[in-house]
Amino acid sequence: YCRLLSLLLVSMMLVCCTSQSHAVEPADSASWHFPLPGAKVISPYGKRGGRTHSGVDLKTKPNDNIYAAFEGEVIFSDVYHGYGNYIRIKHPNGLETCYSHNSKNLVKNGDRVKAGQVIALVGQTGRATTPHLHFEVRINGQTRNPANYFDLNKGVVKSKYRR
Repeated sequence: YCRLLSLLLVSMMLVCCTSQSHAVEPADSASWHFPLPGAKVISPYGKRGGRTHSGVDLKTKPNDNIYAAFEGEVIFSDVYHGYGNYIRIKHPNGLETCYSHNSKNLVKNGDRVKAGQVIALVGQTGRATTPHLHFEVRINGQTRNPANYFDLNKGVVKSKYRR
């Protein structure tokens, strides 16, 4: 899986880089963007209370901007059970990123987003005990640990996935 994931991320980043237009982009726009700069991990991916926590919980302040990690298409933007206000973005090569507990979703189904575009605001909707972002990475529908790809303490893509 590591080899496949590495190839998927690198090829997805190359697609993003080569498809950017000359339009004005957000200041931090590139082929990728950390979804919540300055955030602290308050709950990691993995086993939690006998269940699997399918993403990482990132904490900053209520209503901070949440950014699209990569270019893609919004395939879901609405309330979704315990996730509260939830956004799912489909990227090339089977990669999806999910953002939940948002106080407000700023994109809608079918929107095309760029890496670094503000898509939502940090909130406490659904089953959440504090304002935070629950961030998931999925490949072909299967959740993967975001810490495999991002240095969650530094807010950067891990060097082995950079060009």
